[in-house]
Amino acid sequence: MTALATAPVSRLRRRQRTRAGAVVLVGMLACLVLVLVSLGMGVAGVPPDRALPAIFGVGDRFDLLVVQKLQLPRSLAAILAGIAFGLAGALFQYTLRNSLASPDLLGISGGASLGAITAILGYGATGLAITGSALLGGLATATAIWLLAWRGGLHGLRFVLVGVGISYVCASLISWRLAEADLREGGTVLLWTVGSVADIRDGMLALLAIGVGLLAVLALLVGRWLRPLALGDDHAHGLGVAPDRARLLALLVGVGLVALATAVAGPIAFVALVAPAIARRLVDDGGPALPAAAAVGALLTLGSDVLGQAAPFGFSAPVGVVTGLVGAPYLLWLLARSERKATS
Repeated sequence: MTALATAPVSRLRRRQRTRAGAVVLVGMLACLVLVLVSLGMGVAGVPPDRALPAIFGVGDRFDLLVVQKLQLPRSLAAILAGIAFGLAGALFQYTLRNSLASPDLLGISGGASLGAITAILGYGATGLAITGSALLGGLATATAIWLLAWRGGLHGLRFVLVGVGISYVCASLISWRLAEADLREGGTVLLWTVGSVADIRDGMLALLAIGVGLLAVLALLVGRWLRPLALGDDHAHGLGVAPDRARLLALLVGVGLVALATAVAGPIAFVALVAPAIARRLVDDGGPALPAAAAVGALLTLGSDVLGQAAPFGFSAPVGVVTGLVGAPYLLWLLARSERKATS
């Protein structure tokens, strides 16, 4: 009887794992196609039949130069930044049980940007110093939100509302820093605040790859606590999960992912908001869908970068501009849907 009773559950779980794996696999294949498309773009583009071998170091010097030194780093940076934003968004939204709880709407990205901009304009920082400053800015912002939202426990809606307020504070401080800056330096930093992966190569790309790899492993480890956490604090306690510690660690990993990606690529808008929502709908298992969110985030960011390079309206655009154009309508739809739910 026991075996008969558990058989449907086993089949359901197997089907859910297969579906989640299929989403990740399709996302990876789509990313590969987009990489080949991006390698063939521009006046120095390399067609796919020569670009694919050149990725693995096979081809003439021209193909290797264009693929490995110019175009491929850009695509890899877009994929890595998309993974970071997608995972961070999934951790925030599932931990706080709010689909609007995205790091860029809560001010975490703004805090990381403020830290990076302060380091650049105030101290002339470069490289790792910018990354460290962005991480400190993101952590300081998250700590401020946590402390202001804490009332004997952490409530998701209060955390979101405090985060939105902090986001405006960060945006105001960034504008003030830019207004006070030298015209040339301010222009360079203003371009960085849009979000771009065009010039990420060598050391910064390696830093992004190592950091995202380590934090992604931590995200998957922390992700094991999120399902019990979603059942409520009492049930989570019963299943051996300490709720406050699990929330703190999940949000810390999310802050680390956002701060790292923001420091390297700038605050690429809306990927952390949109990617987890799409991933959860595709996987549809009631969980955080972390691997799928990473795959969708990578696909969204890379696809937006390719679209920006294609210049469909006669001019090219940084990836942050394209994701903003895609994400803003989604946010409006999400707000309208939430309002309909509240009034029904």
